[in-house]
Amino acid sequence: MGMMKEFKEFAMKGNLVDVAVAFVMGAAFNTVVKTFTGGIVSPLIGMIFKTDFSSLKWVLQEAIPAQVDSSGAEIVAALPEVAVMYGSFITAVLDFIIVAFVMFMIIKGIAATKKKEEEAPAAPPEPTKEEVLLTEIRDLLKK
Repeated sequence: MGMMKEFKEFAMKGNLVDVAVAFVMGAAFNTVVKTFTGGIVSPLIGMIFKTDFSSLKWVLQEAIPAQVDSSGAEIVAALPEVAVMYGSFITAVLDFIIVAFVMFMIIKGIAATKKKEEEAPAAPPEPTKEEVLLTEIRDLLKK
């Protein structure tokens, strides 16, 4: 039973829970970004290039239909199209750039907040007993 207790303590540590929450938020954010690029960015770029952006491809070999003889028996099997899907790759790169930019802005905002906290002026240190005594002597000599 000790192992279960250790596991529970490990699983309930603050850092692990924070990472789990961040993972779930990241997955949700990824869905939002994919929808944004697929539903807004790609159609706009497709409008510029007069094509469906996500379906851009470089065909290396056309699809070859199956060949059959007069009895209907297949002589040569069909071969699928071989193509480089660069449109979907560019969409994935755009997704990455958007996520990276948003993460950069979040981290920059957090760093700015921490910097403001650090820049808050610290209270001046209280004078030592020697400084207080010297100040009193100075003030007495001025009289």
